[in-house]
Amino acid sequence: MTAPLTNLSAVRRPVSEAQGLPNPHYIDSQMFNEEKHAVLFSSWSGLAVTADVPEIGDAVPMTFLGMPLLVIRDKSGTLRVFQNTCRHRGMILVEEPRKIEGAIRCPYHSWCYSTEGRLVSTPHVGGPGQNTHESIDRNLLGLIEVRSHIWRDVIWINIDGTALPFEDVNADLIARWAEFDKPLFHGGSDSVFQLEVKCNWKLAVENYCESYHLPWVHPGLNSYSRLEDHYHIEKQDSYSGQGTLVYRQLKGAEGQVFADFEDVGEKWNEAAEYISVYPNVLLGVHRDHAFAIVLVPESTERTVENIHLYYATPQTDDAMRAANTEQWKLVFEEDIFVVEGMQKGRHSPNFDGGRFSAVMDSPTHSFHAWVAGKIESYRATAQAAE
Repeated sequence: MTAPLTNLSAVRRPVSEAQGLPNPHYIDSQMFNEEKHAVLFSSWSGLAVTADVPEIGDAVPMTFLGMPLLVIRDKSGTLRVFQNTCRHRGMILVEEPRKIEGAIRCPYHSWCYSTEGRLVSTPHVGGPGQNTHESIDRNLLGLIEVRSHIWRDVIWINIDGTALPFEDVNADLIARWAEFDKPLFHGGSDSVFQLEVKCNWKLAVENYCESYHLPWVHPGLNSYSRLEDHYHIEKQDSYSGQGTLVYRQLKGAEGQVFADFEDVGEKWNEAAEYISVYPNVLLGVHRDHAFAIVLVPESTERTVENIHLYYATPQTDDAMRAANTEQWKLVFEEDIFVVEGMQKGRHSPNFDGGRFSAVMDSPTHSFHAWVAGKIESYRATAQAAE
C-alpha cells in the first residue's frame, strides 16, 4: 500500500490563506511511513544527546523509526553512530547499553569490529582454524556508519545522507545563538525526564513553537510571562519558535541563582528563546540554563519526549537543580492534554486541517509549509524515478 496522495497546495499558501496539514498526516500509517523517508530520514533529525554516552567505550543501542542503531564513543573519544547490525548475517550486535572494553563482538558467529567500525576479526570464515578468506575483504565490511553531527549536545543524524552539511542547514540559528556557543554541562540524573504522549510527533512541534496558547494552557507561566511579552521567531525551511522578554530566573532559598553563561549579552538578562529545529528537536536558551527535547516518533499516534537540562557550570545547587527540573516538567505536562486532544480531533473526517491566525500562528504555519515542501519534493523525485 502507498500513502494517500494528499493535496498540499493549500498548506503552502501564505499564512492568512493556508490550511493546516490534512488529517492523514497524523493518523494514517502509510503516510507516517512516507514522512519517515521524506521528512525524517532526509533531514538532520535528533536522535539523543551526548550525555547518554559520556565515556570512552560506552555503547548504547537505540531505535530510530524502526532502524536499529548503535551510538558509541570510540577509543579516541569521538562519538559515532552505526547501524547496529553485523555485516555477516544481519545479527543485532548490542542488545543492552554496555561498555566496550575491546571490540564489538557479534554474538552469532563472533565477527568483531573496532569502536571505529572496522571489521577486525572473522573467526573460521575460511573453515575451521582459517580466520581469513579471499572472498571476505575486511576493508569493505566495516559497520555502516550513519552521518552524524553534534550541536548543543544533541546527536543529529542524517539517515539517507542527502542533507547539506549541518552547519549550512542551520547556519542562521547557529549565528542567532552565537552568544550561547559555550560549554554545556548536563545537570545529571535529576535533570533528565521522559514524557510519553499519545499524539503524532508533529503536534508536539506545532504546540512548542507558538505562544498563542499560553493564557489558557500555562496560567502560572502566563502570570509573569504574558502573551504580549512574547515574539515570533521564524526562518523559512529551518526553524520557528517564540521568545519572551521577561524571563525570570529561579532563585534558591537564600536568593541564589544559577551562574550565567560566560559573557552572554545584555539582551539575555530578561530574554529567553524557544525554538523548534526542524524536524524533531525543541531547544530552549536562557542566561543561566538551557534544555533540549528530542522527540522520538514511535507511531502515528505515539511520541516520546526526552528532555535534558543543561547549565553553565559543572556544579550546581542540588535543590535548585531539582526545583528547575520539576518546574519545567510541570510546564511540559500542561501541554499533554492539548496535543492529545488535537490528535483525537484529527479523526474527524470533515476536518480540513484548520485555519491559522495570520497574526498568532505563523510559527506553526512555517513548520507545516516546510513539511509539505519536503513531501512534495520527495514525491517529485519518486515520480521522476518511475
